[in-house]
Amino acid sequence: MITQTAPVTPPTAVVPPKPAITRRRRKPSLQRTLSRVLIMLIVIVQVYPLAWLFLTSLRTEQDFATGDPFALPSSLTWENYARAFETGDLGRYILNSFVVTMGANVLIVLFGMMAAYAIQVLGFRLSRFVRGLFLIGIIVPVQIALVPLFIDYSTVNLLDTYQSMIIPLAGFALPMSIYLFSSFFEYIPRETYEAASLDGAGPYRIFGLITLPLSLNTVVTVVLVNSIFIWNDFIFANTFVLSEDLKTIPLGLQNYIGAMGKVDWTATFAAVCVTITPLLLVFLVLNKAMIQGLESGATKG
Repeated sequence: MITQTAPVTPPTAVVPPKPAITRRRRKPSLQRTLSRVLIMLIVIVQVYPLAWLFLTSLRTEQDFATGDPFALPSSLTWENYARAFETGDLGRYILNSFVVTMGANVLIVLFGMMAAYAIQVLGFRLSRFVRGLFLIGIIVPVQIALVPLFIDYSTVNLLDTYQSMIIPLAGFALPMSIYLFSSFFEYIPRETYEAASLDGAGPYRIFGLITLPLSLNTVVTVVLVNSIFIWNDFIFANTFVLSEDLKTIPLGLQNYIGAMGKVDWTATFAAVCVTITPLLLVFLVLNKAMIQGLESGATKG
């Protein structure tokens, strides 16, 4: 007798349940937290003096003299700005500083770029040695040139002129400018110059059509870095300027010191606010180009 057995069904595989996907929040690392705190401290250190300077320029003279100089003003007034223009010729001081700053920057950019182009791009025997000589000028203090320059200027009748301030300011800023331009020129491919030479372009044409357009961000960087020091220069202006008509801003602020050393502080702070505003506006507008000029090259991007 044949008995039929029931077909054996294979056991069904048990699929384990998928684990629930849990998103973990990334905890801020200690390094990131410290960097943020450091950035906030730097911003506070940089912004607080400007905010305090502006608020103090709006305080009344009595409030500043009798109250806490670091406290918030009890009342605001714009009379300090009117008194600042009455006490000193701020318009003339700003104009003189602008002429000196622009004249020195033209010489710095022109001669600095041409020297870096000759050293880094054209190349010649002992070019590295010449570059080293220029870099030594960075460590030369400006004070050692005051007496010799004063004697030379008095001999050639250059005392009490714009040139007496522009020439030394440009000369002492050239080493750093040459270093910045030559460092940037290292990133420009040699093939670019070789292709231009094969097309029949000479060194002057290559400089005007290739090197100069590529160096615009570096030019902005050099101008902004040097403008800060030239705008605030006191040593050369105080040594070579003898008349009231050629006084720059640092010299003009001396007019706010009255008899027996009495200083009209609120008017002085108002004058300082007026004088630093143009430089701050230019820096805020061109800061991106300045950063790109410091860290970018022709092959980057």
